[in-house]
Amino acid sequence: MPVEWAGLGPELLVTIDRDGGAGLRDQLEDQLRDAIRTGRLAGEERLPSSRELARVLGLSRGLVQDCYAQLQAEGYLTSRPGSATRVAADAATRRAAPPPPTRPDRPRHPVADFRHGVPDLRLAPREDWAWAVREVCRGAPNAAFDYGDPAGERRLREVLAAYLRRVRAVSATADQVIVCAGMAQALGLVLRALAADGVDTLAVEDPGAIGSTTEQANAAGMAAVPVPVDEDGLDVAALDRTGARAVLVTPAHQWPTGVVLAGHRRQELLAWARRRDGVVIEDDYDAEFRYDRDPVGSLQGLGPDHVVSLGTVSKSLTPALRLGWVVAPDRLLGALTRGKFVADRGSPVLDQLALALLVESGRFDRHLRRVRAEYAARRETLLAALATHAPGLRVTGLAAGFHAVLHLSAGADEAEVVDLASERGVGLYGMAGMCRATPPAPRLVLGFGDTPRRSIDSGIATVADLLKRDMTVE
Repeated sequence: MPVEWAGLGPELLVTIDRDGGAGLRDQLEDQLRDAIRTGRLAGEERLPSSRELARVLGLSRGLVQDCYAQLQAEGYLTSRPGSATRVAADAATRRAAPPPPTRPDRPRHPVADFRHGVPDLRLAPREDWAWAVREVCRGAPNAAFDYGDPAGERRLREVLAAYLRRVRAVSATADQVIVCAGMAQALGLVLRALAADGVDTLAVEDPGAIGSTTEQANAAGMAAVPVPVDEDGLDVAALDRTGARAVLVTPAHQWPTGVVLAGHRRQELLAWARRRDGVVIEDDYDAEFRYDRDPVGSLQGLGPDHVVSLGTVSKSLTPALRLGWVVAPDRLLGALTRGKFVADRGSPVLDQLALALLVESGRFDRHLRRVRAEYAARRETLLAALATHAPGLRVTGLAAGFHAVLHLSAGADEAEVVDLASERGVGLYGMAGMCRATPPAPRLVLGFGDTPRRSIDSGIATVADLLKRDMTVE
């Protein structure tokens, strides 16, 4: 599709060397031919008027008209009375033909894809977000269009602090909130601040997001060491033996096992932090989505002086917004703010104000209620499908979030089940790649956040025999 320019005419990069040996008209003709042949000027794209191009280049209009006429005679340009001069539609075909457009690839898993860690992007509240952006643009003061506070807009930080106190029992004021570009940046900022304070080792849950977290730690100049997770969550005694002074945990819904950090482990973890003068980094990644049990409060509310809490709207709204936050103790706020300023000078101001308005207006809570009901329905569909097509297999981790853990029989080959399911058009994902300990028990992480209900049942039915393969009575 040709580019259409508004206004008097499009700008065109042409340089004229008046000290060279080539004539002015020859230079102009050669550069226009080259721009068309190489595709810099596309077929049917409009050129500046002869008057405008002559003015910009400091040439006579007659010279530019002669140049246009010559290129028309050669078939590079076209012109009709009352219409702009344009590149001929087929002129660019004289250069090497581009490869034919490829058809979109067929979905890798056309029957069902139980990919985890992603919400249903079709549920993103587009109309609510468009409303919030319109309202912000209509009423925001001129200062809102300048660079903002690197720590985040005050209005959003106040809204987030109030929201987190209300729904997550966080103990924080607006001054302790740093707005950032999603979870990855939030964690990176925290790790660099800790490294600058002399922390050289980060403990991470095993199983967990070990690979990506290790990369983040290494980038900050820290080593990452795994700590086992059992049915009560992180093993604090094992953590103590590592000598680490920082640990990353997912206490409300451990990733990927789904267990909740037990009350006694919470107290043990906070006692460890106080004894070591350590820092607990709490990833509160899907705490908004709980189903058949009461919500679990934030760990930060129990130990605000030693816990850094990370949150984001990637699961609740959409990852595309790239908005998250850090709730940090006072001693880290200066380093975090400086780190954010160095990284990008601050998150987009208008998006921050739109998010604040979305929460203040109640539309964010209404959206959460709608999507929570949909995810709960998918959860029930998954449980029913497993009960029908793979009875006897244990399912855990379903109290919250978008995924469940399916425990295969002790004799099952996790990797083989995943490979054979893929051949049938079903995406299954094993837990082995998330574990540092060996050999892990064979388990599948079944995501249902981005899997429609109709696909859940058909997907489980398609691989039912694989799931039951080598099943033994536990």
